[in-house]
Formats: sequence, C-alpha cells, structure tokens
Amino acid sequence: MESVIFDQGYYIIVQGLVIMNITNNVTRFLDARKVAYAAHELPAEKLGAVEAAQHIGVSPEQVFKTIVVVREKKKPVLAVVPGPRVVDLKSLAAFLGEKKVSLPTEREAEQLTGLLAGGISPLALINKGFQVVIDSAAQKYDQIYVSGGQRGLNIRLSAGDLAKLTNARFGNISREE
Repeated sequence: MESVIFDQGYYIIVQGLVIMNITNNVTRFLDARKVAYAAHELPAEKLGAVEAAQHIGVSPEQVFKTIVVVREKKKPVLAVVPGPRVVDLKSLAAFLGEKKVSLPTEREAEQLTGLLAGGISPLALINKGFQVVIDSAAQKYDQIYVSGGQRGLNIRLSAGDLAKLTNARFGNISREE
C-alpha cells in the first residue's frame, strides 16, 4: 500500500488502483499551508506508536506519540515523544518552568482534547490553546510520523514543519520506559 498526492489530498494506491482518499481537517490544513506530507492509513482500532511503526514499516523511534500532560492552573501541554519512550515528567516540568506536571487518565485526555486516544495530534489541536513540546530526538530525522487527528491515520512530515505549524519548542523531555 502506498500514499500518493493528487492535487487536494492523498489517495491509497493498491496494485495500481485508487481505493480511498484520505482527507480530514488535518490534511486540509496541511494542504492549505502547502506543507509537504504523506498520509498513511492504519487499522482504525487504537494502536500505539510502536504498532503503528510496524504497519508503516519504519523504526519505532521515528513514530511519535502525543501525550497530554496537565499542569496546575494552566491549559494542558502536548508532549510529542518517540514511540518506544515515555514522557519524563520531571524534565518536562523543568523545561516548562513548572514545579509539577502529571499525566491524566486516558478518558481525561480525551475529554481535554476532544479526540480519541490513538488519534490525539498536535496538528488537530492547532489554535486550541495547547502548548506543544517536541522531544529533541525528532530533530535527528528528516521526517517523523505523528497522528493525523483520528485513529487509523498517521502523517509523515518534517519535525521543523510540525514545530512551525504548532508553535512548538524542542526539548529533552523523554526517557526509556
């Protein structure tokens, strides 16, 4: 299965046949901004970043997950970290100048973002008031993969474009599990 661009949106090509146009608010936003990206369809059930990497056929370190992190009295932060790693809450708190940050439950993260777990994406939450911090490991790659704002859709784009679109900063905010 491959994804190919045709004017406005991406199509899935299987054995030379176009079978699906992948468009949603994220892909329309990227198209409108003329950002180079590729959309990758995945099974629609909730997949972790490591499982998504297996489906796409890339290193799990290149597929980034978006973790909602709450802080006292301020809007939550979106921490974008490599699939096999976890958010280092102490490092993130220090990076943000906060005393303490914490992880909400999956249900709370869904309520805070309005997105289902497995589909939470900084690209889907642009202009919603979330601060975005991308782990510095993303800068090692020409392209990284992030959720496309819904389960079953991953977007490949440059870490620089992701940072620019989301007004994100890079920081060492992850650790091994």
